[in-house]
Amino acid sequence: MELSALDFQQARIKQVLFKSRLRSVLYGVREADEAMFSRQGNALGQWLDTVVKPHYGHHPEVREIDRTLQQMLSTGRSLATQYQRGLIEEARQGLDQINQQADRLTTLFDQLSHRVAIGA
Repeated sequence: MELSALDFQQARIKQVLFKSRLRSVLYGVREADEAMFSRQGNALGQWLDTVVKPHYGHHPEVREIDRTLQQMLSTGRSLATQYQRGLIEEARQGLDQINQQADRLTTLFDQLSHRVAIGA
């Protein structure tokens, strides 16, 4: 099974959706739930496990995507906890770190997409 440009576009959308949900938590629009920060409950984590890893798990980009996703989920959980403890501004400032991790994921998606396209 070969990953297409659409697969990678959907992966980008999944990480933007996570960022949007986290922002909603940190601005009091929605409540955080543990599933939001679990790898199994995260749409991008599910995609990695079911679509990417079975065919491309041996590529270093996949391992790095997985590691970066874990960091992003952990950071998100920490920010939600800060918000719940009343450290609202500190939690919102942490969105910069989430954005950096998301940018890293985007770079890794591009690298993996290129590798898949050339058949390496």
